[in-house]
Formats: sequence, structure tokens, C-alpha cells
Amino acid sequence: MKKILREAFVILIIGILGSSATLLAREPFVPGKLEEIDTTINEAIAKRKLPGAVFWLESDGQSYQRVYGHRMVAPIKEDLAEDTIFDAASLTKVIATTPAIMVLVQRGSVKLDEPVKTYLQEFQGDGRDSITVRHLLAHTSGLTPGFDPKLVWEGYAGAIQMACLERPGSSPGTKIRYSDVNFILLGEIVQRVSQMQLNHFVIREIYRPLQMWDTGYLPSAKKRALVAPTERGLHQGIVHDPTARKMGGVAGHAGVFTTATNLARFARMLLNDGELSGVRIFKPETVQLMIQTHTPDSLTQKRGLGWDIDTGFSHPRGALFPIGSYGHTGFTGTSIWIDPFSKTFWILLSSRLHPNGSGNIMTLQRELGTLSAEAITHFDFQHLKPVNHSVATD
Repeated sequence: MKKILREAFVILIIGILGSSATLLAREPFVPGKLEEIDTTINEAIAKRKLPGAVFWLESDGQSYQRVYGHRMVAPIKEDLAEDTIFDAASLTKVIATTPAIMVLVQRGSVKLDEPVKTYLQEFQGDGRDSITVRHLLAHTSGLTPGFDPKLVWEGYAGAIQMACLERPGSSPGTKIRYSDVNFILLGEIVQRVSQMQLNHFVIREIYRPLQMWDTGYLPSAKKRALVAPTERGLHQGIVHDPTARKMGGVAGHAGVFTTATNLARFARMLLNDGELSGVRIFKPETVQLMIQTHTPDSLTQKRGLGWDIDTGFSHPRGALFPIGSYGHTGFTGTSIWIDPFSKTFWILLSSRLHPNGSGNIMTLQRELGTLSAEAITHFDFQHLKPVNHSVATD
């Protein structure tokens, strides 16, 4: 009798352990950390760091999405929704211009180490001749961050003329100097090589194949009502960046509008080696080329092609995501960070400048980066290896 009871007890314990292991294996996130994420964002909203946000965390195919706060607070209040469209600001560099260039690189139409003057003949002399496409993408060209506001220019053509007159302030390939001018030039390279405007090229080659229906430049009148406004005086759907706005809304450094759902599809494609839902945008080696370090070994800061890896702008990496993960931020309050080791990405889309231009989310980005990594159950970031939650019960 005692033997039967003992065996029954052992079977019961094994059953409980097996059930617990199964539940743990099915739980992709630490619930307490998800609650911390919610609290952290809501506290930032309460402190008026931002009016609202969409947050998306996805790891190993499992996702957590939430919306918080308001799309706008003035002149009227509107609740934020998951389909809210945001001014992506400098995320344009990595979700439009960089992939557009890399599509052309993949086809052999553009070469990374070819001088820029090969594609833009007027970009030569005064130190410009040795600047390559790779230098532009990695922000090592030495060109100025932006145009001198005292100089007068008009329209898209005026901006390209201005960009081609800029001279490097340091030897190309020796220093990182984050520059909008780099990406204005890259956008023009896409246009000249493809003989198609950048906004049309990215729709045809990237957004339409990935079913990113709410992503692109120059939102239609129908979509503008879904756009989170930025500062007072700017209509919904009008790009915030003054240079991009002056260029007509289409530029290589800013101008794209997007949603969290669409941006998640883009990140998912990169984590899946360039393919999503049977549609291949990039070869695996093209993705790897993009996200490798392309800055000199002598520099402590690191950048990929377009992507930030480890610089003073890397707030979304937080304290745990490793070097080798990559992402970008946008001035309007947008963030994305992607970790190929744990197959994780997180997104925060907000309009921090609404309504008076005073919001600040740098601390929030850093906190969310750390919390996002802490929320992952299947990966040990301290030792950079997957965590096996399954327990053999046979």
C-alpha cells in the first residue's frame, strides 16, 4: 500500500513539474516586467514627457502591444489607437533610404566603395572625391550634420545643390559625424540610379511587398486624420523636419510616416534574414552587411550601414541588449531596436513634440530598452545564449 502511495505521489509531482515546464515554455515574457513597461510609459505621460505612445515588443515570434495616452491633446483631445500614424523623422534613414540603397547594392547598380561622384557628378573637388557610398551610410563622410540656416535655398533641387557643395570637415572614414546631409545625398543617388523618385521606389521595392500599407512619404488626405500631430502650427501629415518640409516632404533623411504594426513587419523581415511571408526583400548576406560595424576599429563608437550599434544615440539599447544589436531613433519621439541574438525587437512610436515642442524621451528609451530585455524569458543576456525552459518528463 505504501509503495502504491509513494508511486502515485511521484507521478503527481512529475505531472506538476511537467505542467509547470510546459506553461513556462509557453510564456515568452515575464509578466511583472510587462507591467513595469506599462507603468514606466504611463508615468512618462503623466510627467508630460509625451502625450501618448504605441509600444511593441516581439521576441521569438511572440508579441506584446499596447497603446497609451492620446494622439493629440490640443486643440482637442483624441485617444491614441494602434493604427495611429507617426512622423518617423530619422527612422526614415533606416526604413527608407538605407534599404533602398541596399536593394540597389544587391542588384549591382550601386557599389558601397564607389566614390559618391560616380553617381552624383557634381559632388567632387575640395575633399569630396574620396567620399564613398559606404562613408555616407556609416556617417563617416566628415560632412556637416545639416545645412547652415543662414544660407538661402529653395525646394528639392536647391537642397541637392547645397548638399553637393558641402565639404568634409575631417578625412572620410576616420570619424563618426552624424549627418542629415549624408542621407540627402543617398536619397538622390537612389533617384538617379533607379530613375524613380525615392518615395515611389520604396513603395514599389519595400513597403508594398511587405504589406506596409500605412507607411510612406506624403500621407494621403484620408490618412492624415490618423496622424499624430507634432508641434502647434503644423498640420497633421506634414513632416516636422524643416529641411525635409522645404524639400517638398520627400528626403533621404526624414519624411516617412509609419505605424507600429508596419514597422514591426519591417523588423520581422530583418530578423528573418530579409524575408517575410514568402516575400524576400534582401538576401541573408545583404542583411548581415547592413548590420555589421562599418566604422574604424580605432573608434569606440560603432555604426552599421544606416543603423546605430553603439554610439551616444543608442539609448534604446538599454543596459542589456548586446553590441551587435542595432536600431535608430527619430527626433519626433520614435525608436526601434533589434537584437538578432535573441530574435527580439521593440518599438516605441510617440509624438513627443506635441503640443509645444518640449517633450523628452531619452531616459524613457533607455529604461524601455532595459525592461524589454529583462522581459524576455527564453534568452540569457548575461551569457548571450538561449535559455531552455523545457524539462524532460519522460
